[in-house]
Amino acid sequence: MMRILLFLATNVAILAVISIVFNILGLSGTLDAHGVDLNLNALLIISAVIGMTGSIISLIMSKWSAKHAMGVHVIEYPQNQTEQWLVDIVAKHAKQAGIGMPEVGIFQTPEANAFATGMNKNSALVAVSTGLLQNMNADEVEAVVGHEISHVANGDMVTMALMQGVVNTFVYFFATVIGHVVDRVVFKTEEGHGPAYFIVQMVAQIALGFLATMLVMWFSRYREFRADAGGANLAGRPKMINALRALQRGHAEDLPGQLAAFGINGGGVQKLFMSHPPLEERIAALQNQR
Repeated sequence: MMRILLFLATNVAILAVISIVFNILGLSGTLDAHGVDLNLNALLIISAVIGMTGSIISLIMSKWSAKHAMGVHVIEYPQNQTEQWLVDIVAKHAKQAGIGMPEVGIFQTPEANAFATGMNKNSALVAVSTGLLQNMNADEVEAVVGHEISHVANGDMVTMALMQGVVNTFVYFFATVIGHVVDRVVFKTEEGHGPAYFIVQMVAQIALGFLATMLVMWFSRYREFRADAGGANLAGRPKMINALRALQRGHAEDLPGQLAAFGINGGGVQKLFMSHPPLEERIAALQNQR
C-alpha cells in the first residue's frame, strides 16, 4: 500500500510540476492565442485517471487473470513428493525474504518457465511450469523459485503496474495536446473536434507509446538483474547461474501479456523492447557480483 501511495503521490507531483511549467512558460496563453481552447489542468487530471485506472485494475486482477490465462493448478494440498517439495521451497525462500507465504501453482507446458504475480507481497502467486520441473534439476528449480520470490519481495509487480500507469498518463496527455494543436492551428477547426484531431491523437498515442514502452522495458530489464541477485542470495549464486544456463540450453515459453515481464525468461525482436536482458548478460552480472 505504501508503494502505491508513493507512486500516486509521484504522479500527482509530476502533474503539478508540468502545470506550473506550462503556466511559467505561458504555454496556455500561447495555445489560446492560436485558437487552441484547451484546459491543460483539466486535461492533466483526466489523463491521470485514464492512464492509472487500467494499470490499477490490471494489478488488482493479476492473480485471477494469471490463473485463468495459464491454467494454473494451485497446490492447496500437495498430492505427491514433487508438489510437497515445491511448496516447502517456496515457504523456505518466502521466510528468508521476509514476505508472507505465496500461493504455489503449476501450469502445464513443456517449456521451462515460471512467474510471480499479485498486488500484495504477502499474498502473491508463484507458479512454475511442468517443463521447468521436468527439465531442470532440484538446485536449478530452487534458484528459479528464489528469483520469483525476489520479484515479490521487491514489489516488482506493483512497481511495474504503476510505472506503466504513469507513462500511460503522459502518453495520453501529450497525444491529446498534439491532436488539439494540429486540429486548431493547421486544420483551423473552430468548434468541437474535426477528423484531424482524432487521427493525429491516435497516431501520436502510437508513436509516444513506443517510446513509453522502451522506458518501461528498460526498467523491466534492470529489475531482472535485481531478481537474479535476489535469487542468488536465497538459493546460492552457483545455483542461479546454473539455472540461467539451463534456460540457455532450452527454449522458454513466451508468457502472454503482462505475465511475460514477470517470468523467469522472456525476450523480443529488438533489445530495446525486451522485458528481460539476454541470458548471457544476466549470467555475466552474477559472475561479476561481489
